Amino acid sequence: MILFPPSKLNLGLQITAKRSDGYHNLQTVFYQFPLKDVLEILKDDSLDHGTCKFSSTGLFLPAGQNLCEKAYFLLHKDFNLPGVKIFLHKIIPMGAGLGGGSSDATYTLRLLNSLFDLKISSNKLMDYALELGSDCPLFIHDYPQYATSRGEVLEEISVDLKGKYLLIINPNIHISTKDAFAEIVASKTEPCKHIVLQELSTWKESLSNDFEDSVFPKHPVLKELKTKLYELGALYASMSGSGSTMFALFDKEVYIYVFPKEYFIWQTQL
Repeated sequence: MILFPPSKLNLGLQITAKRSDGYHNLQTVFYQFPLKDVLEILKDDSLDHGTCKFSSTGLFLPAGQNLCEKAYFLLHKDFNLPGVKIFLHKIIPMGAGLGGGSSDATYTLRLLNSLFDLKISSNKLMDYALELGSDCPLFIHDYPQYATSRGEVLEEISVDLKGKYLLIINPNIHISTKDAFAEIVASKTEPCKHIVLQELSTWKESLSNDFEDSVFPKHPVLKELKTKLYELGALYASMSGSGSTMFALFDKEVYIYVFPKEYFIWQTQL
C-alpha cells in the first residue's frame, strides 16, 4: 500500500506560556498542502513478527531509527504486527518547519491500520501519534485545524485558500526546534483562529509567527526573503513553524528565478 504524506504550514504561531513539564503552550492554525513524500509499506512473510526493514531514497536521512520505524514498533507493542518493509521517498525538506517527519510517522500509523485492518479509531490513532511528536496528531485528518496546548489539542477550522498561489522557499538552513524554543518569549495576542477567518488582505498586519523574533536575528537571510516576497506582491508572507522555510500567498503565479538556484523552491496553486 502507498500513501503520500503531505506538508503543513503554520498560519500564525504564538507561544502563550511555558509549561511546568518543559513544553510550551501555543496556538496556531495548521494548513496542509500538497508537497508530499511517498510512503509504501509491504507485508513480508519472510520476516518475523515485529521486524521492520526501512529504506529510503530522495533527500538524505540522518542515521538512527526513523520516525516511520518508531511508528511501526509503537503499534507492534499492542498488535503483534507481521514483518514489513517500509520504503520512504523523501521530498519534504527536513528541519524546515513543514512537519515532514511528523507526517511520515502519522501516515505510517494510518497505513498500518489499513493494511492489517487493525480497526483503530481516529481518536486512538491521535493518541498513538502524540506519542511520536506534538505535531503528529494533526495528520490524522486532512483538513485545516486550530491547535492549542502543545499543538495536540485540535479543532477543525474553515480556512479556504483555494485558487491562491503558494510559494515555498527553503534556503537550506537547518534550525533546531529545541534551540528555537529555548529563546522564545511568550506573547499575548489575538487568537490566530480569529485572524485567519478574516480577509486574507488583513493577515499582513495582524497574523504573526513568534519564532521570527528569535530566528531572524540569527539568520538574516530569512528576514530578507520575507521582504523580497512582499516586494513580489505577496498577500501574506511568513516563516512556517520554527523555520527555516518561508512561504507566501499570492493572487498569481510568481517568477521564482529571482531566488538563488541552490534554494529549495516550490510553487503550486491551491
